[in-house]
Amino acid sequence: MPQFSHSRSFDSLTFDGFRELATADGLSRHERVGFPDSYRDGYETAIYRDIRGKLSNLSRSRQTVVDIGCGCSDLPTLLAETSRQRGHELVLCDSAEMLGHVVDEPFIRKESGLFPRESNDLLAEFAGRVDAILVYSVIQYVFVEASIFDFLDACCSLLAPGGQLLIGDIPNVSKRKRFFASETGIRFHQEFTGSDELPSVRFNELERSKMDDAVVLSMIARARAAGFDAYVLPQSPELPMANRREDVLILRP
Repeated sequence: MPQFSHSRSFDSLTFDGFRELATADGLSRHERVGFPDSYRDGYETAIYRDIRGKLSNLSRSRQTVVDIGCGCSDLPTLLAETSRQRGHELVLCDSAEMLGHVVDEPFIRKESGLFPRESNDLLAEFAGRVDAILVYSVIQYVFVEASIFDFLDACCSLLAPGGQLLIGDIPNVSKRKRFFASETGIRFHQEFTGSDELPSVRFNELERSKMDDAVVLSMIARARAAGFDAYVLPQSPELPMANRREDVLILRP
């Protein structure tokens, strides 16, 4: 098994980087999906509650549900339990290495490969048929490694009439800067660091590989131009990074 250093940064991971995490020794389920334990441990029930509040089709019966970049933390397990209870067909998309950590069930279909580049059969079979799509803590890696519009277009092509796509947990650097430039953000930073130092915030600066307002709003504009309704939504304040992250919800009328 490959080894992974806990001191190694989780930033700038790629699809192959996550495949390495999936097979590395000595990692927690949170670290395998790119998060320190402190960011996810004890929070995933609240995260899933926030997801269900936005993907309301999950509460209906006999839906077709797709989770792209599902990982192997508690979230796919919680989604699988909802699917069991509601009679959903659940399609999980990720690397074969990551999917190997997820339980096998008759109602779960696993699709390995990089979406959408290696998902032609899936895209053809499920075009216009999917009631709920979850993309959680994934889009920032797509932004760096692939075409974000190609990914978005492929997701939208799967939606059935009334279908819902949640692109969740987007680390928006513009939102982060606004927060840490505020009195609330300064107080948060000082309490976290136990010091009187001010957070470092620099506006009007090019930051390569980081999503900002322009990227988030371009996804909204892209989806709306294609005939979908699209919205930027805040995360529940009980989530660990709600002050720095946000969600995009896209609906097919």
